[in-house]
Amino acid sequence: MAIRSLQRSKLWSKSNWLVPSIRLVLIVFSLSFFVDSTSDSSNMVRLTLSSKAKDRGAFCLDGSLPGYHFDKGSGSGSKSWLLFLEGGGWCDTIESCSSRAMTRLGSSNYFKHEVAFLGVLSSEPSQNPDFFNWNRVNIRYCDGASFAGHPEAEFKNDTRLFFRGQLIWEAIMDELLSMGMSHAKQAILTGCSAGGLATLIHCDYFRDHLPNDASVKCVSDGGFFLNVPDVLGNPTMESFYHNVVTLQGVDKSLDQNCVAKTEPSKCMFPQEFLNNIRTPVFLVNAAYDYWQIRHVLVPNSADPDKRWAMCKLNIQDCDASQMKFLHGFRSSLMDAIGGFQQSKDGGMFINSCNSHCQTSITESWHSPTSTRIENKTIAESVGDWYFNRKPVKLIDCPYPCNTSC
Repeated sequence: MAIRSLQRSKLWSKSNWLVPSIRLVLIVFSLSFFVDSTSDSSNMVRLTLSSKAKDRGAFCLDGSLPGYHFDKGSGSGSKSWLLFLEGGGWCDTIESCSSRAMTRLGSSNYFKHEVAFLGVLSSEPSQNPDFFNWNRVNIRYCDGASFAGHPEAEFKNDTRLFFRGQLIWEAIMDELLSMGMSHAKQAILTGCSAGGLATLIHCDYFRDHLPNDASVKCVSDGGFFLNVPDVLGNPTMESFYHNVVTLQGVDKSLDQNCVAKTEPSKCMFPQEFLNNIRTPVFLVNAAYDYWQIRHVLVPNSADPDKRWAMCKLNIQDCDASQMKFLHGFRSSLMDAIGGFQQSKDGGMFINSCNSHCQTSITESWHSPTSTRIENKTIAESVGDWYFNRKPVKLIDCPYPCNTSC
């Protein structure tokens, strides 16, 4: 994922944006390499480029066709669908989006032709007990705005880049509906990180395009990004989202009740619109989110002396004063989800781990060594909630109490 460091001055020249933009791209690649490097030859699924995208004008940042990986369901899961929205940060300037367009996060020319389906996408019952035989789809991320950009912004910003995230989402949805999803009896929209945010943004659209009698729910993993100042008091994330929304015209895809009441970019933060989502939502989040600590709470601009360098890499190396900040970050998350905890249909699994994106990795989704709360893995918790086996509102005690992390 990507986030830009902010200088303390309010005005930036064009040249001042270049170095932070390059840094953002490097951050995105370091995380995306980690996610993409995990493989399992027994679960490899081929890439399909969207057949409806060209006619819809739905293109990746560089103008290439978007794509997805589809593993057909079977038996009792043949009419059940799980869509996973890939993550990988955002781009907020012409420079950073141009750099992104030359990678797999902005062009299907760089997509792998096969990817491993692990965690919530796995076809192995031992790894994915409730959803292994569903129709499972991994939707690739190549727009840089959580599947929410609009083409009008291209003309406004005088660029040859394609800001078509919303059209990508709609085109692939139409394609999947024509492949049988229009007859779904059960369905889940999920995603990780920027894809976890996209899950929340598009949750009600997903519900509204499926049969009325289908059981439709959404699971956001690592997508609850907080609007908190960094350790120096700078509004790093808020400023970054403002630029993403302005550059790519994202406001049209955001919750319109929220947009009508506040500055549109604030409606990128789930705490501003979560309670407006009509469809049942489950939150999977680490209270000491690894990525947010490194790029929201302590971006490089807020740590010029590198005092946080070791702590950001490993929470076990944080001193008492640093842990005070991290516990404060957890408290901010608890405050932000306070109203959602009262939701009758909502669910959550908030552990005290120093991690990010936990549903797409076998070890954290469902395995003998998975993190547990009340002796339940994330997979078991999501399954209990989705199938209404029991209410699930699991919140861990503060770090370091959970030894399963």
